[in-house]
Amino acid sequence: MAELTNPEKRMLRALQERKGEWSLEEVLLGCDWEDQAIAVGAGHGLSNQGFVKISESSNTEVILGSEGERAATDGLLEARLWDFIQSNPSTTMKDLSSQFERHEAGPGVGLLKGLGVSLQGGTFSCEDSSAVSKSIAERTSYIESPSLEHPLFDHFKGRKNLIEVVEMVSRTWKITPNGQAVPADELKEVVKIAEITPELLQSDEWKNAQFRPYDVSLEASMPRSGRSHPMQALIERIRSIFLEMGFSELVDDYVQTAGWNMDSLFIPQDHPAREMQDTFYLDEPKQIKLDPKLIADWKAIHEHGGETESTGWGGEFSEEISQKGLLRTHTTVNTIQYLAKNPTKPCRVFAIDRVFRKESIDRTHLPEFHQIEGIIMEPGANLGMLVSTLKTFYEKMGYPEVRVRPAYFPYTEPSLEVEVKWRGKWLELGGAGIFRPEVTEPLGIKDPVCAWGMGLERLAMLVLGLDDIRQLYISDLEWLRNQPIL
Repeated sequence: MAELTNPEKRMLRALQERKGEWSLEEVLLGCDWEDQAIAVGAGHGLSNQGFVKISESSNTEVILGSEGERAATDGLLEARLWDFIQSNPSTTMKDLSSQFERHEAGPGVGLLKGLGVSLQGGTFSCEDSSAVSKSIAERTSYIESPSLEHPLFDHFKGRKNLIEVVEMVSRTWKITPNGQAVPADELKEVVKIAEITPELLQSDEWKNAQFRPYDVSLEASMPRSGRSHPMQALIERIRSIFLEMGFSELVDDYVQTAGWNMDSLFIPQDHPAREMQDTFYLDEPKQIKLDPKLIADWKAIHEHGGETESTGWGGEFSEEISQKGLLRTHTTVNTIQYLAKNPTKPCRVFAIDRVFRKESIDRTHLPEFHQIEGIIMEPGANLGMLVSTLKTFYEKMGYPEVRVRPAYFPYTEPSLEVEVKWRGKWLELGGAGIFRPEVTEPLGIKDPVCAWGMGLERLAMLVLGLDDIRQLYISDLEWLRNQPIL
């Protein structure tokens, strides 16, 4: 038998004195307690030991809410306004506003209008004042004794904080033969220490103290501790994989120019991605100055291919468009700037960061989302190296079946789309390729550059088994607690 606590001993002593059922009030009186929680806790402890049997019954009741308690003391809002109007027959709305709080006058007048009081010519009038007084008296009577069956229940239920519907639980306790058989000398209350404190250990009192034992075999609720959001946990997992593979992380600004965001990647200035429905262009800064030589190099590439073998896009390149400020639409804008600053230094870098596009919000699209970006620049970099790197990444993520297929992107050639097998189906997760000469040569880059990008939210939906991307950003604590540790 587990050792009883002092409240359990006291309650069992009281129940041994009289057989039959004990109500909560009788237990409180018999044990000289005022706190109901002590009685309920002791009763549950004795029930777990098999010393008492608990009987429970519940019923639904109506109690007053915070505004209902105030109405019971000061009167209903409509009653107070009606009393004032009757005492001052020429009452105007201005008079009410000066006599009552602003948050009371307006709603109060609305309640009176529902009873037949009207505001005409700036003053209040009523065809049947006795009917209004009678209705208010009935409402006041209900507040004094609320119930579910009363016809006014629906009216007050629709008013904020006037009444609350609660489930009232009644318990009774009855001693069992096992509880009756416990000897009286085992029910003597003893002061025991339940918590070891620094103050206790610094004194000598602990040497002669009795400590409360703990039954480690009893079930215990799991503590709810803090944990990372699934998106942040996934970011950390991806980050650790790239770091393991020898990559360095790149972090840069959200605000960029159209030149770096699109022109540098050989995206033509009349491309649909330039339209307002896809890109967030800024009013401040509306323009961001760029190096004139850089703009001239991009202009030559776009118009006639520059010194490459490309013929460019033709048409006329606009320097003004190139210097427009915008929120980046992809993280490639940052990796291309990193390459421009380090055109001859071999590198392997990645980024996991936010990008912005004017998307309509639905189950698979958001205007703000995350992109995973990576590049490899070194002598001899090739398509086989790129595919092997992506397969290694996805295998470390738990998706060993990966395939690639030809695709088209303005700034890579050859271009690939990467797919993984999930639940028997092939799912496209990102694009990849080798930067075209039109991208690398204006920046002085001589070595091949392997590049890829993928949406983090798409990957998160796959990992977490979601069918709606919006679930990732809803503050649903129960859902968050139940997510697996990534």
